[in-house]
Amino acid sequence: MVSSKVEGGLIYNVKLSSVGPGRFTGQDIVHEPNGMDLAMKLHYLRGIYYFPSQAFEGLTFRKIKEPLFTWFNHFYMTCGRFRRSEESGGRPVIKCNDCGARFVEAQSDKTLDEWLEMMKDASNLERLLVSDKIIGPELAFSPLVFIQYTKFKCGGMAVGLSWAHVLGDAFSAAEFMNVLGKLLAGNEPARPLNTARSLSRIQNPDSPRKVVVEDPLSVKRVGPVEDTWITVNNRKMETFSFHVTPTQLSHIESKIWDKYDSPIAPFESICAVIWKCMAKIRHGNEPKVVTICQKGSRNKGDGILSNSQILSIVKADFAISKANHDELAAMIKNQAIDERKKIEEAMECYQGLADFVVYGANLTFVNFQEANFYGFEYNGQKPVYVSYVIDGVGDEGAVLVLPGTKNGAKDGRYGKIVNLILPENEIVELKSELKREWSIA
Repeated sequence: MVSSKVEGGLIYNVKLSSVGPGRFTGQDIVHEPNGMDLAMKLHYLRGIYYFPSQAFEGLTFRKIKEPLFTWFNHFYMTCGRFRRSEESGGRPVIKCNDCGARFVEAQSDKTLDEWLEMMKDASNLERLLVSDKIIGPELAFSPLVFIQYTKFKCGGMAVGLSWAHVLGDAFSAAEFMNVLGKLLAGNEPARPLNTARSLSRIQNPDSPRKVVVEDPLSVKRVGPVEDTWITVNNRKMETFSFHVTPTQLSHIESKIWDKYDSPIAPFESICAVIWKCMAKIRHGNEPKVVTICQKGSRNKGDGILSNSQILSIVKADFAISKANHDELAAMIKNQAIDERKKIEEAMECYQGLADFVVYGANLTFVNFQEANFYGFEYNGQKPVYVSYVIDGVGDEGAVLVLPGTKNGAKDGRYGKIVNLILPENEIVELKSELKREWSIA
């Protein structure tokens, strides 16, 4: 299928096809998402990797597509489709039926440098480089993964990943992409990297339910959404990004470290700044409870997909807008309460059928600094820039802190990248506050 031009000709010649495992996975193989996986089912990761022309020099889209069949041999679960299991009372499971991921090829009439320059004033342009599809309303026909290759006029390439969060967290998504790079370099894993499990492990739907006293503070129950897996916001959400240079980061950290013998890490420093700014612009409706999302110990980079991120809450009983930044940073570092077990127990009490929003249930700070986004190499070339955002964020918004790169575009993109998904009417005020207090624009 070929589409017409998009957004005034920025993207054109869009073609859609499918790609899946090159070998038959088997019959009646089922993967059971666990409680934490299903808690994340209304969220989607959208990642974009920008490569220089040398990475894809001489490669047609057909040649680019060929190694993907071997790639998906090792991640056959991602090529399945969701079903409602009768044995488990309607709990969603993935039938590993090799239906495939979607492969999108497109072209742009801009160079890579021109595109990155335009993004400074219009970060939403990235939405053209990655699919915005969700799971549902027909589960049996909804791909879990979309891969989009957009070729720029200069020969550079954007590789867009649309990833259903129910498959795994951002650290898993990064590893998923990194394995492709290893395959291209001739380093094929010795065995398939994901395992299917028996439906007998699922709780009997006729067994008594445990009583849930209250939902964890880190999630918000919504719905029921039934088979359309996305939350409906009460406010229009918008995405914008900014870069914190090493000089700006040093300035922030010098103020926050002043009262502490051990340094506060960049993530906590940035979160403290934004938390206080958000408290100011929300005019009396301060976010007293925030969610912190960080890498878990089970994210070992071994190719196994999972939602192993640590989800914690931090509660304050004082005015955030009047607090010192060092106090907020120290709370984020030392007083976060891990709620993973509570979330998993809540999902199991609802037999995997509850609909939760995690990102944006509270103002949510997400630490992607340790995600190995730059481990994805194509023909020995690393991406010059990597961006990830989350779809399905609730009304309280989310702040993502990503690693920068010193091998970035010509304008020196390095330090830390901060992607924010917030109510549209808060963005102008937040930008103004960041510029006035910290000279961040």
